[in-house]
Amino acid sequence: MPRLAFGGDYNPDQWDRDVWREDIRLMQRAGVNLVSLGIFSWSWIEPDQDRFDFSGMDEVIALLHEGGVSVDLATPSASPPPWFSEEYPDAQFVDHLGRSLGHGSRQGFCPSSPDYRRRAGVVADRLARRYGEHPAVVMWHVGNEIGGYNTHCHCPTSAEAFRSWLRARHGDLDGLNRAWGTAFWSQRYSAWSQVRIPGATPGRTNPAQQLDYYRFASDEVLACYRTERDILHLHSPGRPVTTNFMAGSFKWADYCAWGTEVDLVTNDHYLVASDPEAHTGLAFSADLSRGIAAGRPWLLMEHSTSAVQWQPRNTAKRPGEMLRNSLAHIARGSDGACFFQWRQSDSGVEKWHSAMVPQGGESTRIWQEVVRLGAVLRRIGEVAGSTVTGEVAMLWDYENYWALEMGGRPSVDLEYATEAEAWHRAVWQQGVVCDVIPSDVSADVLSRYRLVLLPSHYLATPGTVRALTAYVHGGGHLLVGPFSGLVDRDDRLHPGPHPGALRDLLGLTVDEFLPLREGAALTLDSGLTGRIWAEAVHPDGTDGAVVDARFADGPAAGGPALLRHSAGAGLARYAATRFDDSSLRALIAGALDEAGVGSTAPGAGDGVEVVRRTAEDGRSWLFVLNHTDDTVEVACGGVELLSNTTITGRLTVGAGDVAVVRESGSPDAG
Repeated sequence: MPRLAFGGDYNPDQWDRDVWREDIRLMQRAGVNLVSLGIFSWSWIEPDQDRFDFSGMDEVIALLHEGGVSVDLATPSASPPPWFSEEYPDAQFVDHLGRSLGHGSRQGFCPSSPDYRRRAGVVADRLARRYGEHPAVVMWHVGNEIGGYNTHCHCPTSAEAFRSWLRARHGDLDGLNRAWGTAFWSQRYSAWSQVRIPGATPGRTNPAQQLDYYRFASDEVLACYRTERDILHLHSPGRPVTTNFMAGSFKWADYCAWGTEVDLVTNDHYLVASDPEAHTGLAFSADLSRGIAAGRPWLLMEHSTSAVQWQPRNTAKRPGEMLRNSLAHIARGSDGACFFQWRQSDSGVEKWHSAMVPQGGESTRIWQEVVRLGAVLRRIGEVAGSTVTGEVAMLWDYENYWALEMGGRPSVDLEYATEAEAWHRAVWQQGVVCDVIPSDVSADVLSRYRLVLLPSHYLATPGTVRALTAYVHGGGHLLVGPFSGLVDRDDRLHPGPHPGALRDLLGLTVDEFLPLREGAALTLDSGLTGRIWAEAVHPDGTDGAVVDARFADGPAAGGPALLRHSAGAGLARYAATRFDDSSLRALIAGALDEAGVGSTAPGAGDGVEVVRRTAEDGRSWLFVLNHTDDTVEVACGGVELLSNTTITGRLTVGAGDVAVVRESGSPDAG
């Protein structure tokens, strides 16, 4: 594997052979050391069923190897060819309205189809046997963005697979009826044949049924990955196998459950072009990727050199922004920066998507910035393998994401990911790194952090509650957002007063939820502004329960809005509303201060991102990214790698620029 990977998706089958050698020349000039090859190549290497042609792939891999470029070889299972759709019509994807969606895009298949899994396994097997020991192939890449378009199939095959999944989970129909609460609306099942995938119904669907279906669907696409992974491990031992996530973007694949299934966590990330603060969303996605990887280095498998083509308005990146984006991912734990794609397509859906080699070739600004980025990654290659650890953690949970945003909740404005990103952004603005970690976590892991954030945790499992309770009693600081702790894994209310499973830890009860009208706001007597939500809350009357602020107006006027509860050696705080951005920033700043958390370096925050990576041998590096339009100064000392300049006290970073500093006291990396 390269020290810091640099390259992108390479699709030579889109081009004539005379372009291939030119590609190698340009890769060498740019410093490319890794390409993802063959992601959409199924029809290239298997043009008809069981008729394989590897001549083109053989030639390309030989050219790459000769040119010193390593290969992340992909299985092409993301996009079955037309012959597959014709040969296996029952394997086509069926949407929630019962419509079979035809060939012509990608991921046009049912993940539960045995025919799909068998044929995907065949092509993976042929690739692994042919290239599994090839010296150019350093890793394997299963499919592409699994679970993006076709996670929720409603065909008869999926329905039968769902019933099998339910039998394994609930045992028998009595267990299923208890879990789903089927006494409501006369839904009790007396035969497995009656159980269907939740689809279009006259009224709302049973939420426990819906939640189980989301779990099942995530498990099915994971099973597709496992099928191919196991084949690759068998025939190409020792080479890591991965698939590219969309952490922070895709909702329906439970990546927290996938982290241990891949040998290396990889992620794709694309900026939201309409968001002027999109770099904070980048930080969230990177921190979540690192959390899924359990703190280990991960890899940015895809991002864009400039504009994409699938957003409503695809604005281009400004000069220097590609470098800054790439180093922001590396700062937060990625061991490289790769792109979609190497050469800009001249046809197809994504021909207006930017690439490392634009249509205009070497004369373009983007190409010059690609060459510069390659040189930068070579200069900072010593950071590879180092890690990032924050003093603050935020718990993230896909089942909570699904459960909170199903219908029938008190307010459609209670969004899961939006609130989590807002809390993360408020930490980012203080110049503090926040690890985003799966909620299925032990107290030992939580004990590493001074402050734990729980912005939205509607569905509370016993394991998470036990870990949080032990964390607080052991001296930790916890901040919890509203409408949390209420239901179990079957979407059944926890017994007793709200907030259910978190009631004792928080030292309070909630009598009533009081959602606000659309666009309404309220104020606290502390001056903070709430939105979306209020609650009628009462402290439990113990000595450790204290009201920090009250609602000054709104439906809960005069009642507690911010509360704290001393539990053991620690502190649990609760917010009974959601806040606007400035108020949330003030709330988070206070929680950080109370927990004794300071910024990574003096000068960090307010648009200046400073992140530290640390190696096992004691070396450490500061990444300083200036997202502002002004020159800034950051306090640090060491060697600035990009300029080979010794820094003693203050580092000056120009508007929109970046710096990487090996800190003073670190052993010389040579």
